[in-house]
Amino acid sequence: MIDSGLRDRAGRHVTLRPVDDDNWRAVADVAPRDDQRAWVPALAARYLVLTMRSNVWTSLAVFADETVVGHVMWGVDDDGSRWLGGLVVDAAEQDRGVGRAAVRTLVDWLAGQDGGGHPIRLSYHPDNAPAAALYRSLGFTPTGAVEDDEIVVESRP
Repeated sequence: MIDSGLRDRAGRHVTLRPVDDDNWRAVADVAPRDDQRAWVPALAARYLVLTMRSNVWTSLAVFADETVVGHVMWGVDDDGSRWLGGLVVDAAEQDRGVGRAAVRTLVDWLAGQDGGGHPIRLSYHPDNAPAAALYRSLGFTPTGAVEDDEIVVESRP
């Protein structure tokens, strides 16, 4: 379990846990709001399949107390940078600070891996204003790179 001690606005303890036999179905069923489907898949199941079929990404379940409320994945690029991807918070759980707590928790954990010092990157679609605002508020800055039509931003520990 990855735990930074953060809570959402409802006071629930937000943690990141491995996807396992007990929670994978709940993670697979995580679905964003309909208006977000231009930027993320209709279900987090797509990200689970990606992590199963790739040696790059590792999926994590986002929990609020003991309830699965989202999905996030991370990976390490050839240059040593850490990447955060596949963040989906279930539609019913949004606007409670779960996504913010999940990103902060994963960024803190990634910054401490392998002695730290590696940039932490992610990308988002330029039309996704809520994502841009969230990541900017968490200290991510544009790198000037674009990947798959998405803006690449990074945080440096």
